[in-house]
Amino acid sequence: MSYKVICTDIDGTLLGHHRELSPRTIATIRQIKDQVPVILVSSRMPKAMRHLQVELDIEHCPVIAYNGGLVLHYHEGVPVALLSVAIAPHVSRIVHDRVQGTDIHVSLYRHDDWYVQAMDHWAMREINNTKVQPTVNDFEQVITTWENAQLGPHKIMCMGPEAEIHALEAFLHRECADTLHVYRSKATYLELASKAVSKATAIRQLLEEKMGYTMAEVLAFGDNYNDIAMLEAAGRGIAVANANDALKKVADEVTLSNVEDGVAVAIGLYFGD
Repeated sequence: MSYKVICTDIDGTLLGHHRELSPRTIATIRQIKDQVPVILVSSRMPKAMRHLQVELDIEHCPVIAYNGGLVLHYHEGVPVALLSVAIAPHVSRIVHDRVQGTDIHVSLYRHDDWYVQAMDHWAMREINNTKVQPTVNDFEQVITTWENAQLGPHKIMCMGPEAEIHALEAFLHRECADTLHVYRSKATYLELASKAVSKATAIRQLLEEKMGYTMAEVLAFGDNYNDIAMLEAAGRGIAVANANDALKKVADEVTLSNVEDGVAVAIGLYFGD
């Protein structure tokens, strides 16, 4: 099978040590970028993906943010939203109310806006990871404004002690199972997105409406639970060696780990001379 599109997760998959692109990964993708489009597919906000696109010289390629909740393609160099699916407006308040009295940090994301209530160590960690600065704002004000406009966030990220995150996860599975994708990206990280979307649904819509390819022509890479649907739907789904067991079970193959440039190694096998 000849693959025509590469779709790859970022954190834990494409990035290696210190959440940076390795020289080998940069060189490999720059070598094949004119042969095959490389689409970054992530839970990140678009602003946290752009510096990676610049390093890889793929600024012209679409991006899929928020686990499929926001899809951007480029028209004459300007990003245009092909798909935008937010979390239901009332969910932000449910989460905000539930974490009162806990040590859980909540971040709210909508388009390229990132809101935090305080510049705590969790916020500083994400600034270091994503190279993006949040806006500090009272969540009561943010949520009320969104409720009045019938808007919701594209992503809610909750970070905190493992036991408290576990309890919040169980609560949201009970209370919001019909509307939310709830998954642990780490023991101390809980990420929420609309259940109406996934990485797979976003890729499929982008390919059909803007690129003229099918899912069978996609070579996809991932490492975590939110990559399962993408690897299952792709023509060939490849897990990095550090991926969780659930993803490895659905993958067509396993490459080297993220810190061993597993994505670059696999791309070289499929697109090398």
